[in-house]
Amino acid sequence: MAIKQRCGSILVLALFMTCLASTALAAGQAASSGYHEFTMTAKNFEFDPSTITVKKGEKVRLIITAADHDHGFKLDAFDIDQVLKKGDTETIEFTATKAGTFEFKCSVYCGKGHRRMKGKLVVEEQ
Repeated sequence: MAIKQRCGSILVLALFMTCLASTALAAGQAASSGYHEFTMTAKNFEFDPSTITVKKGEKVRLIITAADHDHGFKLDAFDIDQVLKKGDTETIEFTATKAGTFEFKCSVYCGKGHRRMKGKLVVEEQ
């Protein structure tokens, strides 16, 4: 009976350690990429999230999906203008080289609410 308990304990411990190692590996991979990553949606005349906050000097990765129509993502301060096709996911990468608050907006006409489809990028000093 003691052997069964010991084997069961070892099995549980091994399973726990495997889960812990997998979590640490995943966290290390995210950190080692060096990007501050945001997953965004463009739909119904808005970006979600509509505010992105990063530190000056950080590498930024935006993963954006246009859910309802073709849209665009335009961030003049960093010379970005990316078309977002309905249903597709686009990845935009840049380095936040200057501090401040910068507007981004939809750059592809998407309907009557197009003009209010905006958000802001906040780049803080380190």
